[in-house]
Amino acid sequence: LVGENGAGKSTLMKILAGVYMPDGGEIVYKGRPYAPRTPRQAINAGIVTIYQELNLVPELTITENMFLGTELHRGPLLESRAMHARARELLARLHLEINPRTVISRLGVGQQQMVEVAKALLHEADVIIMDEPTAALSLREIDDLFQIVRELKEHGVSTIFISHHLDEAFALADRITVLSDGQHVATR
Repeated sequence: LVGENGAGKSTLMKILAGVYMPDGGEIVYKGRPYAPRTPRQAINAGIVTIYQELNLVPELTITENMFLGTELHRGPLLESRAMHARARELLARLHLEINPRTVISRLGVGQQQMVEVAKALLHEADVIIMDEPTAALSLREIDDLFQIVRELKEHGVSTIFISHHLDEAFALADRITVLSDGQHVATR
């Protein structure tokens, strides 16, 4: 999804994510009308959003961030081992050899972004929306992110990659949709 600043990319993303309510039109997802009223409804439907401003708590560990609000319990006790094991499994799927007990503030921006992707996989997302994900990444981290997006595609996970860099869109996308002033211009 491409367009200049102010084109409506982030607004559309927030509608899909259940943050904003649309003021018109209809969204069809998996053959049915789709209108989430909350971010939790979007996540439960299989649509997870990774915002440009990462949604992580710096003082918590990778595992704690990944499971925040969806912790595994056995009665009143947390199942820490099971959560760490699942976090380690998802990090490995993303080619990250990081201890899931690492505190987020000790990670670089690229690694933090991959933790966000791992969170999306934890929620079994069918669609991952990435809002300007390369803005703060190095060239190597961008290459790593692109490889992960391609691998997710091979596993049936779709990505809506929001960017205003056409070179990124051409390098990664199967389809490009252009927005301008909140209007659909073209899809190719």
